[in-house]
Amino acid sequence: MQIGVHFMNFTLPGGPAGLRAAVGDTAVAAEEAGCSWFTAMDHWFQMEHFATAHDPMLEGYSVLNFVAAKTERLRLGLLVTGVTYRHPGLLAKTVTTLDVLSGGRAMLGIGAAWYEREHRALGVTYPPVAERFERLEETLQICEQMWSDNEGPYDGKYYQLAETICVPPPLQTPRPPILIGGGGEKKTLRLVAQYADACNLFAPSADAVRHKLTVLRGHCDDLGRDYDSIQKTIIAQVNPDGDVSEFLSAMEGYAALGVDLVEVAPGMPDPARWVTQLGEKVVGPLSQIG
Repeated sequence: MQIGVHFMNFTLPGGPAGLRAAVGDTAVAAEEAGCSWFTAMDHWFQMEHFATAHDPMLEGYSVLNFVAAKTERLRLGLLVTGVTYRHPGLLAKTVTTLDVLSGGRAMLGIGAAWYEREHRALGVTYPPVAERFERLEETLQICEQMWSDNEGPYDGKYYQLAETICVPPPLQTPRPPILIGGGGEKKTLRLVAQYADACNLFAPSADAVRHKLTVLRGHCDDLGRDYDSIQKTIIAQVNPDGDVSEFLSAMEGYAALGVDLVEVAPGMPDPARWVTQLGEKVVGPLSQIG
């Protein structure tokens, strides 16, 4: 089983001037520790159920491009891009740029978006949830078209593109992998079955994840998709400062369900040191699971 570092807390010692070193050092530590992914959030305000809207938050793709220059191996993506935050054609170009400059390590993590306050505050349209899912499906179609040989128009309900030119193309073939985040059973997991290479689920328990994966399998059966071709990933918590045996035992249960990567957020106030401890106590034993 693999592990990824999800950098989501920018409230760190040293204030804004310290963020460059904190992010860069953590990414380097993650690569040296043997982690597989480095991800960030796609928010302009910090989440209110985590801290406050006035706590620090950096723009996600800028973070990833910075990390790309500091590392050589980590898969880079957002958990997850909010579909409402960028026009689909520009999003495809943004991810392509990350893929080229990282040497082919970009991933498009995407979801339907949810944080209404930051939309309203910064003047970004926040459609009803049904429309956001329709826009999500069109965005997936547009990205796939821009990452193909088809440079023709795209004429959707919400988006109309006269030309889908994307030069240079991504380095990865046939395209960067697509991950859809969320566990909505009627829409999100159907979109995973139809368009995605990976899913990402919250993991309150193995039983909860088992249920979501059963729903996903049903959508795959309905669409004629190979369920096993979809990478299953989760978000969980671990404290490498303490006893990690309970975490590793829990991961055995998730691995038995087909989950092969877990994302964890580094602890504060020294995320680089935390990730180094993760490498010393968790990465090796975790790699033997599954």
